[in-house]
Amino acid sequence: MARKRSRRMKPASARSRRSAKSPGTPKAGARGPVTLAQARALATVPAPLERGVKVAVAAASPAAVGFERRKLEAKQDLERRRRIKEYRATLAIMKTRGVKGLSRTTSSSGRAPKAAARPLQVFAEGDSWFDYPVPMFGGGIIPRLEQALGVPILNLAAAGDEARFMLGVKERKILIEQLTNGCPAGGPWDAMLFSGGGNDIVDNPMVLWIRDFDARLPPSALVHQPRLDAALALVRAGYEDLIALRDRLSPQTRLFFHAYDFVIPDGRGVCFHGPWLKPTYDLRGFPTQASADAVTRVLLKQFAAILQSLESSHPKVTVVNGQGTLASEISSWHNELHPSKDGFQAFATLFHQALKTAFPTQVL
Repeated sequence: MARKRSRRMKPASARSRRSAKSPGTPKAGARGPVTLAQARALATVPAPLERGVKVAVAAASPAAVGFERRKLEAKQDLERRRRIKEYRATLAIMKTRGVKGLSRTTSSSGRAPKAAARPLQVFAEGDSWFDYPVPMFGGGIIPRLEQALGVPILNLAAAGDEARFMLGVKERKILIEQLTNGCPAGGPWDAMLFSGGGNDIVDNPMVLWIRDFDARLPPSALVHQPRLDAALALVRAGYEDLIALRDRLSPQTRLFFHAYDFVIPDGRGVCFHGPWLKPTYDLRGFPTQASADAVTRVLLKQFAAILQSLESSHPKVTVVNGQGTLASEISSWHNELHPSKDGFQAFATLFHQALKTAFPTQVL
């Protein structure tokens, strides 16, 4: 007599894992276009985490400082590798299955639709406007732009970075690797987004190119122009070298730069960082915030003029000049240097429009 085979119950933990799966998560063997969130779920790589700012007090010795620096560099390297791994896995799925919502073109006869254009391949390097690590804030421009584009962006930006360091030896090697090897999921990069230069002209060194306040002088005369020119020359050199690297290693990649909006030097910092502007104006005897605002505008307009001159003299360079986008009021800014959530969203919209113009068939 044949024995009845009993059905073994799966462990409760397995059943709970199966039931806990989000109803919006597609099955691994399914076909068809996917959203960015679905592709990330299929890639089995967690979405980017919001990283807080930790403050550690180390012993004030050269050996201890060197050790902490090496630890930080190792942590940054691991974080960069994690981002690349996540990006590769997510975009590979979207390249295979398509981008949900991206329209398909039709043949000239109007019969069968052609395959949708491949997902846009974008990477970013920059400062805190791209990588804003304040907990529960939602990041800076890049995560907001990803949602608008419907595709991931390989974000290699790091808060506090300066243009001269981003094109220095260490980070230049990373840029060379990306431009030479192209997208980790295959093919050349369509676009590189770059945010840099703001940190080069603010904070402690800023006092060198701001003169003592004199009510008889216009705002432009309160800037020590030869010194500011020297600082901006380094910023321009970084941008020029970036363009030269692109021209040599990945000429098909379009570069997107942006000008910072008119920040308000009101003395607000964030997470034990800052302020970056008001201390200089206080030291130089500026009596009101309005007087400091006027000089800050002079600085930022000169920075924007550099970017615009690069755009006009080099092919495949687009400047997203968002100056004047945000209302000149405290609520538009999270602190002295960084927009509010709505402000970052406004700049993400400007980038989205610029990318849509450059790549109309590959952008939602």
